[in-house]
Amino acid sequence: MHIFIAGICGTFMAGVALLARERGWRVAGCDANVYPPMSDQLREAGIEVLQGYDPAHLGRERPDVVVIGNALSRGNPLIEHVLDEGLPYVSGPQWLGEHVLCGRHVLAVAGTHGKTTTSSMLAWILECACEQPPGFLIGGIPADFGRSARLGAGRHFVIEADEYDTAFFDKRSKFLHYRPRGLIVNNMEYDHADIFPDLAAIQRQFHHLVRTVPASGSIVHPAGEAAVDEVFAMGLWSHAHAFALDRVECEWNARLLAPDGSAFVLRHAPEASEAIVEWQHGGRHNVSNALAAAALAHTVGVPLAHSAAALAKFKGVKRRMELVAEVRGVRVYDDFAHHPTAIELTLQGLRAAGAAGRIVAVIELRSNTMRLGVHRERLAACTLAADAVLWYQPSGVDWDLDAVARASTTPARVFRSTADIVATLVTELGAGDRVVIMSNGGFEGIHRRLVEALAAAASAG
Repeated sequence: MHIFIAGICGTFMAGVALLARERGWRVAGCDANVYPPMSDQLREAGIEVLQGYDPAHLGRERPDVVVIGNALSRGNPLIEHVLDEGLPYVSGPQWLGEHVLCGRHVLAVAGTHGKTTTSSMLAWILECACEQPPGFLIGGIPADFGRSARLGAGRHFVIEADEYDTAFFDKRSKFLHYRPRGLIVNNMEYDHADIFPDLAAIQRQFHHLVRTVPASGSIVHPAGEAAVDEVFAMGLWSHAHAFALDRVECEWNARLLAPDGSAFVLRHAPEASEAIVEWQHGGRHNVSNALAAAALAHTVGVPLAHSAAALAKFKGVKRRMELVAEVRGVRVYDDFAHHPTAIELTLQGLRAAGAAGRIVAVIELRSNTMRLGVHRERLAACTLAADAVLWYQPSGVDWDLDAVARASTTPARVFRSTADIVATLVTELGAGDRVVIMSNGGFEGIHRRLVEALAAAASAG
């Protein structure tokens, strides 16, 4: 079978490509934006990636099916060609549900924040604790696996369950195609303002997902989160398992042993069992993610002690507080945060580490929600844990980001050129400083350019 994937460099679609290749399908695809780390793993897998959406890409060899990513819409020249020629087409989630997930014990991780990290933790726990390796599709590249997707030999399949819409012809959330038997609902906030008018619309999609979990299945969720509780109030038919930090009355709870979250205790109250985790990560949000992963792993027979042992070895995920380089004593981190809550939690986690030197946040307004200015009132406050903020305002953002900078307690500036950001940082950074570059895109390769500029300045100095 020959599959052609339109939008192949998206985090989800790249995973679909890898799974199709592993199943023995011939795979090619195209995208308008080709950048690491997804482009790297596709190239390493021998998958041809063509630039742009030229219909000629499909004329070279007629594919058996065209898998269409949700970033493509009517008016796209390749989409119009597929429709005019009557080529078979399907969405990525539907293809995945029919060709990979069918017959597997699917464990899905949903929520506004932490999906990628929690999915990676869960897959790694199963990798360490089970006789047969699990399959997975994750919207990032876990360092422990070096790839975002794998079929696996075991019955379990871990999937990051995204609430974004499926395709231009299927406006349901992606996760409705997955039919999980185990589900984590990590948290719930308003996001994706380009497709959801309000939080209630997101909650309706989440309840559709809850409806697909069987009565014998399990749902792991945070205790006392109003938006999640409102979803369950619409109807809940599965086994529910609540988790929380610092709440010993909760079925699953955790307690920090180090203020930065580098050491903590996981506890399962009904069994009166607990286990200590000491790892290389930090932040209360990551401890919460670990707790959720351990709770869902327990529902498929993984003892708490085994989960704790796996978490202690967990290496993390690319682009999630990933240390890119250290130059001239300056540490440069890459992080995927693109929502005020994620930005705030990431910076708080870094601040809690307690190292000397300044924390400098460089943030791109790239997601559709951020570009629309939906969360503009929260932006100034979400960077309080930083010492300085450099906001990048790309073209097309027509609301007043400068007002956010003026309202910020943390010294903040707005830039409209990444070259100016790099030049400013090279001049101002000193030994001990930590730079966190936050974006859900390539950010014009600013990470590499900054590292190279810092190295050049060191050589010249």
